[in-house]
Amino acid sequence: MSAVIVVHGGAWAIPDELAQASVDGVKSAACQGFSVLKGGGSALDAVEAAVRMMEDNTVFNAGHGATLNNNGDVELDAIIMDGKTLACGAVSSVKNIANPVSLARAVMDKTSHVMLTGSGANQFAESMGVETVPTDALVTEYERKEWEKAHDTVGAVALDCTGNVACATSTGGIRNKKIGRVGDSPVIGSGGYADNFSGAVSCTGHGESILKVTLARLIVSHIEQGKSVSDASQLSLQYMGERVHGAGGSIVVSPSGQWAATFTTERMAWAAAQQDELWYGLEPSQRNKDCIFTVVFKVKIHSNMTPEGQTT
Repeated sequence: MSAVIVVHGGAWAIPDELAQASVDGVKSAACQGFSVLKGGGSALDAVEAAVRMMEDNTVFNAGHGATLNNNGDVELDAIIMDGKTLACGAVSSVKNIANPVSLARAVMDKTSHVMLTGSGANQFAESMGVETVPTDALVTEYERKEWEKAHDTVGAVALDCTGNVACATSTGGIRNKKIGRVGDSPVIGSGGYADNFSGAVSCTGHGESILKVTLARLIVSHIEQGKSVSDASQLSLQYMGERVHGAGGSIVVSPSGQWAATFTTERMAWAAAQQDELWYGLEPSQRNKDCIFTVVFKVKIHSNMTPEGQTT
């Protein structure tokens, strides 16, 4: 079985000043997840690692780059799902958690529940010894300045060498959302879904629209009816646009290793790693290819640069 991971950094009108950083971010996250798969790690471990990397990257609306609600606060949502057992964990409206995807996995692994929300989720995080961070540590100066504009989500899907699939999705939600608003990201069947019999999906875009059509499960349903992952994604996004006038995107991987990154918004940063090749794009119909080892080498060099530009 050829392992593969696909990641997205959100489907929205990504401004030019964030375009290159968004592409670089998803490429690095895909390489991070693929390194887990290459080392014999599970699809579940791979999607968690990839999403954690994007949560730590301030260019994305998740974790350290999260948007502010209408009270100027940060509320985070995340989901993770194992296609082998259909086990899943989710958190919504959590505060002061740098990596909500890992908290979602703790809900899956350590409780008998699927979703914890608000203060209850934070109390669970405290009981698990999850480190909390002040709100200011999660909010970038860019986000403060851009408070009035739209933003989006991050996610990953993966197939490991044993044939198991998994998905993970994480978000800070939409800017100026009402306190307590929960979108599609932590909702099973909407923001994500994974089943070894059909595939794994992570969705992004207008959350309320995605919820209304249960987009992730709709895509999986088309796959179960014999559609390719690309056609399943396109048909589902088209239906969402026609039925509820919502735009968005999705990444999908099938149990056979087919994958797709599809969107109806202006842009979506995405990357896919398979057989030491890295595919990525930002614009519609864009599909670039690079060597994973080249990207990893560049990331390592960049991470070892001092403020003066000298390698350490």
